[in-house]
Amino acid sequence: MGVTCVCQVPVAEGKSVQQTVDILHKKLEQLGAVKHGSFCVDCETYHATGNVSGQPSKLLYVMHNSENPLSCMALFEGGPCLIADANFDVLMVKLKSHFQNAKGHKVECRGSRYRYCDFLIKVGTVTMSSSARGISVEVEYCPCVVPGDCWNLMKEFMQSFLGPSVPELPSVFATKPEGLFAQADCVDTMTQYLELFNKVRKLQIPGSNVR
Repeated sequence: MGVTCVCQVPVAEGKSVQQTVDILHKKLEQLGAVKHGSFCVDCETYHATGNVSGQPSKLLYVMHNSENPLSCMALFEGGPCLIADANFDVLMVKLKSHFQNAKGHKVECRGSRYRYCDFLIKVGTVTMSSSARGISVEVEYCPCVVPGDCWNLMKEFMQSFLGPSVPELPSVFATKPEGLFAQADCVDTMTQYLELFNKVRKLQIPGSNVR
């Protein structure tokens, strides 16, 4: 995979979530992007049990991405991160005495994939308990794995259909010891989705009922 940027896009004024998604689809198609299937990213939250008295319960996030159907990712709050096979979900059930599923906290992002030249674009609706909480856009520049070599190009491309909603450089790249010249990987992508999911968990926006 290449360098990926995941961001939240605000709902257009006077529009619903779905109407805003449709507007983004139309802009991409006007650029010449071609629809290329669908995608799904989801996240389950678990509370660690049996913590030392007085210590806050640490959270564990188990995430799946349709781009990597045979694996899943477990991210502890504040690190570390584990990449495992799909059977990790079965293991979590067996570890219920140590990790308790936070019911009602599952977040899911579903939408369409588009290809445009060397870019892969995914526009998704972020839902929680069947209620739309926001809109995500993921842009991947496939030929490059070093953010510092392609960020300006990615930003220019995103401006062509996001306008003023273009995001800043994802913090996951800036905080690495090697900075923008560390190779990007799938953990960076899922970390960005987790940041977005945690943000939208706290929001309730107009036009949020999924039909």
